[in-house]
Amino acid sequence: MREILAFGDSNTWGLVPGKDLKNRYPRNKRWTGILEDKLKETRIAEEGLCGRTTVFEDELRPGRRGVELLPVLLESHHPVDGAILMLGTNDCKTYYHASAYTIGKGIELCLNELEKFIAPENILLVSPILLGDEVWTPEKDPEFDKNSVNVCKGLKEVYKKIAEKRGVKFLAASDFVEASSVDDEHLNEEGHRKLADAIYEAIA
Repeated sequence: MREILAFGDSNTWGLVPGKDLKNRYPRNKRWTGILEDKLKETRIAEEGLCGRTTVFEDELRPGRRGVELLPVLLESHHPVDGAILMLGTNDCKTYYHASAYTIGKGIELCLNELEKFIAPENILLVSPILLGDEVWTPEKDPEFDKNSVNVCKGLKEVYKKIAEKRGVKFLAASDFVEASSVDDEHLNEEGHRKLADAIYEAIA
């Protein structure tokens, strides 16, 4: 049986839009679980974490630096046949003052770790869904601002160029799904299903 590592943030973890961090879609409603059902003889190793970044440290929530956790997870799941990497949304928070270009540098460091265990052609780099225009409002997620929305829009082209340069597969999640209007940040059930379909077509 093949094993594919799905490494991401709250949209890989399955956070229900507008809910707190304890509210998670069941596995059969998350894109990872749906994808596993569609693939034959394949296990999706879910490694999603709310607030995870590529390289930035969240001083309020430790353990969110993706590049720091990947080496441990790759060893614990070894052998891994492939990986799906979808990070970057949290890097757009105002706290980090990061541009799309800088976030791309962070995603490359994550790819460096993945490629120590997995051939580039077996890695799918996914640029995240777009943040909604009102995500920064007090009732949604004020850790973002209007500039965060613009930075997030730039990730698709940055990631696409990185994928072409490095020989990894690429998918723009924003081409297929959008954030729920409830919080302008997370996928609803339909979004998880559509993303699973798109990823399946990219790797099957």
